Amino acid sequence: MFGQDAWQEIFETVRGNLLRTSLTGFSVAWGVLILVVLLGSGQGLERGIKYQFRDDASNSIWISPGQTSVPFRGGPVGRRVQMRNSDFGSIKDEIKGVEHITARYVIRGTVNVAYGGLTQTFPVRSVHPDHVFLENTKVESGRFVNQIDIAEYRKVAVLGRNVVKTLFAGQSPLDKYIRINGVAFKVVGTFLDDGNASEMDIVYLPISTAQRTFGGADRINQVMLTTGTEPLIVTEQMSDGIRAQLAETHRFAFEDQRAIFINNINKEMQRFLDLMQGIRGFIWLIGIGTLLAGVVGVSNILMISVHERTREIGIRKALGATPGQIVALIVQEAILITSLAGYIGLLVGLGLLELFAKVPNIDFFRQPGIQLSVGLQAMALLVVAGGLAGFFPARRAAKLRPIDALRDE
Repeated sequence: MFGQDAWQEIFETVRGNLLRTSLTGFSVAWGVLILVVLLGSGQGLERGIKYQFRDDASNSIWISPGQTSVPFRGGPVGRRVQMRNSDFGSIKDEIKGVEHITARYVIRGTVNVAYGGLTQTFPVRSVHPDHVFLENTKVESGRFVNQIDIAEYRKVAVLGRNVVKTLFAGQSPLDKYIRINGVAFKVVGTFLDDGNASEMDIVYLPISTAQRTFGGADRINQVMLTTGTEPLIVTEQMSDGIRAQLAETHRFAFEDQRAIFINNINKEMQRFLDLMQGIRGFIWLIGIGTLLAGVVGVSNILMISVHERTREIGIRKALGATPGQIVALIVQEAILITSLAGYIGLLVGLGLLELFAKVPNIDFFRQPGIQLSVGLQAMALLVVAGGLAGFFPARRAAKLRPIDALRDE
């Protein structure tokens, strides 16, 4: 049924109708090409959007104080909410689901950082050790702020790569002392950051040290935490719990959105995932629709072929060919056309994606491509579609009675 004679006959049939078969195969190849390019472009869009989340943990919640906007228990509108170390502690200890947590204290006014005879202005962030998980900070040399630094109020600093280049001109900064607004701090580490280049202009200090040294008392300016693998609904409950806790402590209305700002990055990430799922579904819908148009063309061509070969099919059946053999021959021809054309379309589509990948990346579209498994799924779908394309004309051929087929002119 699938022997050399069958293949030889199929090739002869294709060769005898080369133009018609080529045009039909082109429609299939075009459908596969469109599907591959659309899927690859969708992947490029997904990578581009994920690139926008590279700087901060995507499973995080950020809490910043604001000002009251509605009256509550006799308190005035416009009262500033000041978060403190106790708020950090209560969130850490009482909110379930917290994985990593850090706070920030911002030194007021201009901050000068000096080494030797060189002085520059750099942003200084005072944080807890878990800050590396929130900002995706990568320690390049030495270490980051640790819990002992916090407990013992150590005067240590961790420098971004740009700070090192500016102040140390290629020298190792480890174990050297810089001066921050005139106060000496020992450099214990350097870091890289995949975010904006400005992230590597930062100097990190232990938050307890900065509060004590620069008059911060127990004030903090922001709290950030990660939520691990908790689902979105749980992280929203965590956000509500944090708001209720702070509202009780600082005496503002729970519904006052301006008193405290809570940004649940999990929600933004889920919106992105839902968007990408919708885009992928739309791409598959368009791609499969284009592909099916080509497959219908294959089916129509085989219908014509069956009609042209009616007498031949009648002779085969008169000589003992079974309906199953007739069906297998035509289905085999359909699978050959769709598979070969689909493979060509797949190769051309992958080639185009390779060319697109060489174009300089932009923020929202990066490295388009498809996974091998997706390409294999597309080919498997094509083989199945080819079989279905050949089945209907094959069934018509198999139902022909030999006497009727032989009478056909």
